[in-house]
Amino acid sequence: MNLKEITKTVLKFRDARDWKQFHTSKDIALSLLIEASEYAQLLQFKSDKQIASLDKKDLERELVDVLYWVVLAAHDHGIDLGSAFKKKMRENKKKYPIKKFKGSNRKYK
Repeated sequence: MNLKEITKTVLKFRDARDWKQFHTSKDIALSLLIEASEYAQLLQFKSDKQIASLDKKDLERELVDVLYWVVLAAHDHGIDLGSAFKKKMRENKKKYPIKKFKGSNRKYK
């Protein structure tokens, strides 16, 4: 699926349930944070070895929940995620040139 198909699926799911009335920008943002926290909770206090052995279906479910809310927020704010992603990556390439940042986790200044 591409982003347009995902967006269409998300909107169809939401609209069939008449949930738009509950999806204010604030509530979408909170839902996104909650789902991201549920993803993080799967990883919390685990070693890399334990994380590697996690059920991928659990990780998948939580990441898809995060994607759902990101797609919905972008749609409701009139943001084309594909175009916005390309633009942001161009900005990141300038902000974090390979020569200066390869193999480094230091922050941009």
